[in-house]
Order: sequence, then structure tokens, then C-alpha cells
Amino acid sequence: MISLSTLLNPPKGLPLLDILLISLILGMLHGATPDEHTWPITFSYAIGKYSTKGGMKAGFLFSLGFTIQRSFLTTLGFIGLAEIYQKYNLDGPVYLVVGIVMGIAGSYILRGRYLHLPIDKLLKSEHHSEKTGGIELHDVPLKMTVVHGLIAGFGFGAYASIITFVLAPQVPSVFYAPLPGVFFGIGTMIMQIIFGALFGNILRAKKLSEAEISYIARKTAGRVLYYGGIIFVIAGLLIIVFPIIDNFAIPTGNPIPNLDAIDIGFLLVILVVGLIGISSIIYGIREASKISKNDKAKVMKL
Repeated sequence: MISLSTLLNPPKGLPLLDILLISLILGMLHGATPDEHTWPITFSYAIGKYSTKGGMKAGFLFSLGFTIQRSFLTTLGFIGLAEIYQKYNLDGPVYLVVGIVMGIAGSYILRGRYLHLPIDKLLKSEHHSEKTGGIELHDVPLKMTVVHGLIAGFGFGAYASIITFVLAPQVPSVFYAPLPGVFFGIGTMIMQIIFGALFGNILRAKKLSEAEISYIARKTAGRVLYYGGIIFVIAGLLIIVFPIIDNFAIPTGNPIPNLDAIDIGFLLVILVVGLIGISSIIYGIREASKISKNDKAKVMKL
């Protein structure tokens, strides 16, 4: 049994199998704890698909892009080029780019109210839209989750530091260098698929019609991505201009990364998933109820 201390402070001279096992467990911890680069994206896309299968697919595709980037990152760690993360704070630029991509995806879903970009054509995917109460909403573009995963992978925290600077340099050769990143990504993927399934079924807990669930799900996904994207952009710009903001942290006493402090990342999760996500669901349910009543009133008049 590997202790928490060993996981967070791996010793030198570990065999390859131990390195990969620790990377996998760290990835699972990363996927299970509130991380600003995973939860807001998985939540948005998973709830937008409002099903177990759709939620799991959202978690899988996001983690796929994330895993590809992490394998690249641990390769850089092995050959010594990842030191850029120790010299420069990339959190601001990463938040900024993540926020822009979130905003684009959100505006696509909420076409007619915000900037519309033909993401379906760019990704060569089918065009799906649905009108509810005269409001046109587009289907959640799941393929965008891969893009999110690739970008989010450039974010750097405690878990990334361990696999990049401690575990990756210990593998036998450069050919094995991507493996810690791959196993870390797989661990993250396992937990994101589980959480994606849970997020995707949130709306199923309330007795609503299929049309109402579809409307609420797409509205919620669009709002979380759009307004959450704005928050990420603001956070990114503030950190770029005032880097000291990124050092803000109130220790919690919990040794597990992502739970060890109330910091910018934790606050982003609370704001995007907690505040915007929950309020969007509540507001969406009220909207769907009004639309249903109006539709019933029209039928009664006929």
C-alpha cells in the first residue's frame, strides 16, 4: 500500500512500475479533487448532454486531450526543458486562453444572444439545433472538450510538479518519458468519466419532460461556458498584470493538493461550477416551466 506521503513526495530510485502506479494514483486524486482546469469543463459539457453516456463521453474526450498534453509535459521534464514552468508563471496566459475557448463554446450553444462562430463547421461535425419556446439552442459540441483538455494541460500545479520534476526524470530513457504523463492522464480520465456521468444525470433527478431537460441542459451548459469563460479571462488578465494575485492562498490544513488551500484555482471552481452552474440550473428550470405553461396555454386556445 502506497502512503500519501510517498505519493506526494516520491523517493528517488523508483522502478518503472512504481513510477507508473504513483502517476496513475496521482491522476485519480487530480481528477477527484476540485481543479479549475477540469471540473468547470467536465461539468459544463456533461450536464449539457444530460445523460450518463453523454457525461462519460465528455469526461473521456476532455481527459484524452489532457492526457496527450501531459505525456508531452513529462517528456519535457525528462529532457530538462520543463524548467520554463519554474522561471515563468503561465497560469495567467492559460486561464486567459481557456476562458476564450469556453466563451466561444458557450456562445455557440446560445446562438442568437451572443457571438456566433461556426464551430460545427470548423470541427466538421453535424449541425444540431433545437427550438424551445421560440428560442434556438445548439447542441453541446463535445469535440471541443479535446481542445479544452489540450489547453488545460498547460496549467501547472502540485500534481504536475511531481510527475514532471520528480517522476519523469527517473524513467530509464526518453522513450519511457511520456508514460508518467499518460498514466497520470488515465487516472484523471477515470475520475472525470465518473464525475461526468454524475454531472450528466443531475437533471434526471427532477421530474421533467425530455424537452424541458434538453432546454435546461443546453441553457446551463451555454451559460456556464460563456460566463465562466468571462471569469477565467478576467482572472487570467489580472494574474498577467498583477502576478502576486496567483500567490493568494489560505491554508486549510488538508495535505492533498487542490484541497490544501483556498486559492485562485479553488475560487474559480466555486464561482463557475458552484455559483454559475447551480444558479443556471435553477433559472433554467424556471424558464422551462414558463415556456411549458405558455405552450399549454396556446394549445388550450386552439
